[in-house]
Amino acid sequence: MKTLSLILLTSLAVLSPCLLAAENWPQLRGPEFNGSSPEGKVPTTFSKTENVAWSVKMSGASASTPVVWKDHVFVTSADKETKAVEAICIDRTTGKERWTKRFESEIARDNKSNYAAPTPATDGERVLFFFSSGDLLAFDFDGKELWKLNIQEEYGPFTFQWTFSTSPVLYDGVVYMQVLQRDVPVHGQGYKDKKNESYLLALDAATGNELWRHIRPSDAKAESLEAFTTPMIYNHEGQTQLIVCGGDCISGHDIDNKGQEIWRWGTWNPTKIGHWRLVPSPVAAEGIALACAPKREPVYAVKLGGKGNLSDEALAWTSSNKEISSDVPTPVYYGGRFYVLHGNRSTLSCLKPSGEIVWSERLGRTEFEASPTAAGGKLFLMDHGGKVYVVKAGDQFDLLHSAEMGEENARSTRSTIAVAQEQLFIRTNGVLYCIGG
Repeated sequence: MKTLSLILLTSLAVLSPCLLAAENWPQLRGPEFNGSSPEGKVPTTFSKTENVAWSVKMSGASASTPVVWKDHVFVTSADKETKAVEAICIDRTTGKERWTKRFESEIARDNKSNYAAPTPATDGERVLFFFSSGDLLAFDFDGKELWKLNIQEEYGPFTFQWTFSTSPVLYDGVVYMQVLQRDVPVHGQGYKDKKNESYLLALDAATGNELWRHIRPSDAKAESLEAFTTPMIYNHEGQTQLIVCGGDCISGHDIDNKGQEIWRWGTWNPTKIGHWRLVPSPVAAEGIALACAPKREPVYAVKLGGKGNLSDEALAWTSSNKEISSDVPTPVYYGGRFYVLHGNRSTLSCLKPSGEIVWSERLGRTEFEASPTAAGGKLFLMDHGGKVYVVKAGDQFDLLHSAEMGEENARSTRSTIAVAQEQLFIRTNGVLYCIGG
C-alpha cells in the first residue's frame, strides 16, 4: 500500500507543477544561478491594479533585484532626500514592513547608478546586503546585525570610473565576492604608490571571517579592467566552480582550493581597447559558459572541462548575428535554451546550446538593462521605462502580455524581476509590486 501511495504522489507531482513546493529567489540570478526558477505556476497577466497582492512605495531607485525566502522579501533602496541607503525586509504575505536599516552616507558617485544597486543574498538563516560604499552586512531574519565588514577599509579602496556594483553570492555557508578593478588610480581613487589588485574573496557566512582571498590578474587596459558582473556557481562533472567574467576574460575557480584558477579563456578584446568595462554576468549550462562581450560585440561560448589558459579551440561557438549580443543584461538558461537580451536593440533571442538561433524578435524601442527571468514556461523582462513583457519560453516566439508598471516618464529602470512562491516581484524606480497569489 505504501508503494502504491508513493507512486501516486510521484505521478501527481510530475503531472501537476502547482503541487510542487514553492521556490525561493535567494540571490541575484535565482536558485539555479542562471536566471531561472523551477516554479511551475506563475502569473501571466497583471497591471498596476490587476492581480496585485500588494505594492510598497520605495524611497528611491535601485537596480537591485528583490530577494525572497518564504515569507520574507529583501530589497534595497537609496533615498536622495536623506542621503541614505536602506536594507529593507517586507512581509511577503501582507506587504508590511518588517524592518528597515538605514545608513546615512554618500549614495552615488555619478548619475548612472547608486550605492544600493547590489542585490542581497540569503540562505534562509541570514541575509547579506552589500552596498557600493564597501559595506557588507549580515542580519538574521529579525533584523539583528550579525556582522559587518567594509571591504574598502579591509582590502583597499575601489578603483572604478563609475559607481561600483557586484552582488554577494551565497553558497554552502560561504559568501563569495569579486572586485575586478583598475590597476592604477582613477578620479583620485585607488593606491598611488602601488598597484591596485583585482581579487576574489571568500568569507564565512556565519562570522564574516576571511576564508581566502585570491588575486585575479588581467592584462586588460584602463576601464576594460573594470567589471560590474557577479560571479556564478556551476558544478561541472562533480567539480563546483566559481565562474568569473571581467578584465577581458572569463575564468573558472576552484572554491575548494582557495579560489585557485582552473581555466581561463580570453580575449574578446585582442587590440586592448581601453573602455570596454563589463556588465553582463556569466551563465553556464550544458557544459558551456557564456561570456557576453560589451559594446555590441559577440557572445562567446566556452567549453568547460579545460585547464589553464585556453586557446580559441575551447570555444564551442561565437555569435555572428548582430542581434546576439548583450552590453548589460545577463542571459538566462531555461528549458534547454539560452535566452540573450540585446538591450540596446531591444531584441530577445532564443538559442540552442549548440549556438543555433531558434528565433530572434524585437520587443520594442526602449532600452533594456534589467536581465530576463524565466519560470513557469515564461520569460519576464522589464525595460528602462518600467514596461514588463511576458514571453512564452520555447521554440516559438509568443508575446503573451505586456504591462506599463513604471512611473510616469520613468527612465533607467534596471531591477530584474524575481519569481518566488508563485508570485512575481517587480521593483520599479519607485514601487515594489507583488503580483499574484
